[in-house]
Amino acid sequence: MSNLKKMYHTMHTDPFPETLTLTLGQQTISYRKKTWDIDGTQMGLRYGENPDQPAALYAIASGALTLGGVSFQQGQHKLVSALTEDNLIQFGKHPGKINLTDVDNGINILQYLTAKPAAIILKHNNPCGAAWSDDGLYPALAKAFTADRIAAFGGTIVVNRPVDKTCAQCITSSYFEVIAAPDYDDQAVELLKTKKNLRIIRIPALGHLEQVIGIPFLDIKSLLDGGLILQSSFCNRILNPADFLAAEATKDGTTYLARRPTTQEAEDLLFAWAVEAGVTSNSIIFARNGATIAIGTGEQDRVGCVELTIQKAYTKYADRLAFERHGLSLYELKEQGQTSADLAQALSAILQETKANKGGLPGSVLVSDGFFPFRDGVDLAIAQGVTAIAQPGGSIRDPEIIQAVNEAIPQVAMVFTGQRSFKH
Repeated sequence: MSNLKKMYHTMHTDPFPETLTLTLGQQTISYRKKTWDIDGTQMGLRYGENPDQPAALYAIASGALTLGGVSFQQGQHKLVSALTEDNLIQFGKHPGKINLTDVDNGINILQYLTAKPAAIILKHNNPCGAAWSDDGLYPALAKAFTADRIAAFGGTIVVNRPVDKTCAQCITSSYFEVIAAPDYDDQAVELLKTKKNLRIIRIPALGHLEQVIGIPFLDIKSLLDGGLILQSSFCNRILNPADFLAAEATKDGTTYLARRPTTQEAEDLLFAWAVEAGVTSNSIIFARNGATIAIGTGEQDRVGCVELTIQKAYTKYADRLAFERHGLSLYELKEQGQTSADLAQALSAILQETKANKGGLPGSVLVSDGFFPFRDGVDLAIAQGVTAIAQPGGSIRDPEIIQAVNEAIPQVAMVFTGQRSFKH
């Protein structure tokens, strides 16, 4: 067993060259491999997605790219690929590919949440909890953690405001691998450094992400046979509630129009749609009061994703009660309940309360990264107490989908985003 553990601590010398050049037609971009001086040794990425995969990080050294009259990112915003030793306040187990791609996806989401202090907690390149708050960074961070305490374990935190001691206390109360923020106060750094394996990253540009919005990057997918697919990155068109489109559709001469969201519903839909930009498809997000309740990722069918996300909401709600009341996870409570009558009774009460409260879903909003091909997923969400829905629109069955929300008692709001948000 000790030999197996070694693979997670073994450093690999990557075989990748120091420079890389990408030529697209008459345009050339030059890249340079990123390494850091760690204890007197130049080191690059720890490893790739798995310990036996060498990996390298490249930053743009020179050149620019314009396609169809649109200028692409050219390293000017000094984000993940620009990290220096000064940015890496504590290396911990110095970064591997997953650590940095998680930070990058957190930034991808946060670029649309600059209006308020916001926190994203990611695991396996998907957000597991996200929140923003008018009251400061700590309330946002606490809500993001509470949203999915189980998945947050060992995750990456990315925030858009400086970290203070109160936030640091929240972070050190559990196990995280990475924290990335625009800055830290001295007390926060002192406290965070007590977690020796925590990677503490300062990225000043996290405080100025409004400058990034609308500037695409070149998204490259490598194929098994060595081929490439190039695309322009996703750019969110919903930057304020007024950008949502009315949910309207016509069939057989009849026009169907959904209720518009209230101010609070619209703000929660705006927040959830921003988070959606970083979620693997097919996906569904439930949110309320500026925080996610449950995030469903990577499913093959829309109604199945709704079902699984509802199930996740129930599980996370029950786990939160178990931890608040007994200091145990839901699964620890189930295990210990097998030998303790008192804990078995406590578990039963928590499960009954979770069912009665529908996993905290009543009053929430839902966003879907793709349109609903049938009304079944919408009906499931309405049955759980969802009050507003945002989805791309464009389904042949949009009239039926709108009928579903209009038939709900009380009537559920719906808006269209006018764009799909798939991420693969």
